[in-house]
Amino acid sequence: MTERLEEAASPYRPLTFDSGGDECHAWHFPATDDSCSTADGRPCVVMAHGLAGTKDSGLRPFAEGLAAAGLDVLAFDYRGFGASAGTPRQTVSVQRQIADYRAAMRAAAKLPDVHAQRLVLWGVSLAGGHVITAAAGRDDVAAVVSLTPLVDGLAGGRQALATHRPTALLRSFAAGIGSRLTAFTGGTPTTMPVVGKPGERAALSLPGCYEDYLSIAGPTWRNETDTGIGPELAAHRPNRHAAQLRCPWLVQIADLDRSAPPHAAAKAAFNGGAEVRHYPCDHFDVWSGRSWHEPAVAHQAAFLRRHLTPAT
Repeated sequence: MTERLEEAASPYRPLTFDSGGDECHAWHFPATDDSCSTADGRPCVVMAHGLAGTKDSGLRPFAEGLAAAGLDVLAFDYRGFGASAGTPRQTVSVQRQIADYRAAMRAAAKLPDVHAQRLVLWGVSLAGGHVITAAAGRDDVAAVVSLTPLVDGLAGGRQALATHRPTALLRSFAAGIGSRLTAFTGGTPTTMPVVGKPGERAALSLPGCYEDYLSIAGPTWRNETDTGIGPELAAHRPNRHAAQLRCPWLVQIADLDRSAPPHAAAKAAFNGGAEVRHYPCDHFDVWSGRSWHEPAVAHQAAFLRRHLTPAT
């Protein structure tokens, strides 16, 4: 009974959609303001998390802020993560996650009162790059928002060399290739923590990352990912698609970002003609409860209102 009352009072409604034959779980936040509405419907933001993240790990405050600005929001979990189905679990595949974005776009276009040709792609960290690729060359995407985006895996690797021993990075990379080969031949991939403390074996182990990530982690999040994440990220180059965007693009850069190279994001933004906002903070400081969260949401809302509010 309590669960039903909580769901009735929630600002979102749960739904599912198909991606590659698997069921993805999502939350739909209807707009609470009509300023972006037209006779054909409202824009809808399609939103997903970054590295091994789940929608219950900090996406709700962003979604609620954009719903208050007049946009519907569809926040979803990738296949193999959170409440979504799909195997293998906890395995980051850039190709599959971009396909999930496109499936979520199709689902968003069918929502009641949503304008199918006014979709917005929103991504943070790793997903801040996914949205570039997913939106490139499309006319049904009205705007793109990339928050502290990882847009160049090679640049990320070079940045990691400044804080990690080269031998440790090489061992991790070799283990990742081995894990992917094992999975390719039908075996079970090896896993490691998503975040760990300095000196621990994890995808993210810089000082403070463990505490930062756990501060936003939701109940469906697991501190586990495929060891093959290293080779996967090394090939991640969404910056190559920046010039193919046909819509306004907002890039929000944390100037002290230790996880996603800010200079790479700035270069991609320049090549894509993006509007850029800078914040004097680290990667996780734009999340709810941190100093730069409210400015980041306010800039997103202002950007989208400016480009999506109907002319009067």
